[in-house]
Amino acid sequence: MSDFIMQMRPLFGEEEKKAICEYMDEDGFITEFKRTEQFENMLAAHTGAKHCVVVNNGTVSLTLAAMSVGIEAGDEVIVPNFTMIATPNSIKMFGAVPVFVDVEVETLCLDIKQVEAAITDKTKAIMLVTANGRYPKSGIQAFEALAKKYNLKLIEDSAQSLGSYYPDGRHIGTVGDVGSFSFSAPKIISTGQGGCIITNCDNTAERLRRLKDFGRSGGGNDIHDQIGFNFKFTELQACIGIEQMKKLEWRIERKKEILKLYQLNLTEVSQVKFFAQDLSCTTPWFIDVLVERREALQAYLKGEAIGTRVMYPPINEQLAYQLAGSFPIAKLVGQNGLWLPSAVQLTNEDINRICNAIIKFYKP
Repeated sequence: MSDFIMQMRPLFGEEEKKAICEYMDEDGFITEFKRTEQFENMLAAHTGAKHCVVVNNGTVSLTLAAMSVGIEAGDEVIVPNFTMIATPNSIKMFGAVPVFVDVEVETLCLDIKQVEAAITDKTKAIMLVTANGRYPKSGIQAFEALAKKYNLKLIEDSAQSLGSYYPDGRHIGTVGDVGSFSFSAPKIISTGQGGCIITNCDNTAERLRRLKDFGRSGGGNDIHDQIGFNFKFTELQACIGIEQMKKLEWRIERKKEILKLYQLNLTEVSQVKFFAQDLSCTTPWFIDVLVERREALQAYLKGEAIGTRVMYPPINEQLAYQLAGSFPIAKLVGQNGLWLPSAVQLTNEDINRICNAIIKFYKP
């Protein structure tokens, strides 16, 4: 029996192990300090952002992103109905109200016409999720113009988009008032848990640093000018993150190669449909597809020692929310969406094996 191919797994190597051991030999305090600052600087340099603030996870990064630009309890924030549930949960955490909108069938990013139709007097922000590193078909400039037209904040949930750019050359996450990234286990780089917020606004960056550190007026003191929280990072995570960032460019290229090979191998399989992915500027996080007879395909692949994962169901239908509304694209993905094995360490032979199994399943 062949080895089981997991749908996703992180990749850590000797470099990460060595970096942690070297840090421990320094007898440091482990709480965030110089390594964390170095990791932040690497992320800022890669994205082209003026400021980067790392926090303990990617949900908290979205929460602080919203709070830092003035979103308060009772304010409405437009979010996609297809996304990881952390997106709406991040603002519900402090009493803001997520308003769900359907997504584009080509990209699974927010449908801008439906966004505009959902704007009310209570709307204060749009949370644009760049699904799987993709940008909206309508274009990022259209979202910038819409936010300006209605005086709304534009928050980029770029959790899946490190290493992805808009066609005009700006890194995804740098266009809005704030951008948020995740470093959880499945992401293109991982620190186990972790997230960051990027911004080009000095005042927003200062608010973020205070919000994550108890509202302190300065580092290490106990003078508090505002309410804040404890969402700090650790030096151990930063040690891992620094080494992961050194490998990012290779991972970006390998992710693109993996998607191309899947697309090439499955060209003739009409039951498998890929979403629009502009590989000239975006990097796929997962290999996401719409498939026919999804559950039967999953069971067959599992029998062939191949793991898959169902894509996010519509959030409005989940028991945690239970909201009425018509969201046909989110519904379609909830019924037919599937993530195929997507780990960066997949070999070409692994991908050929996966694709051959899919071809065999659908063969008449």
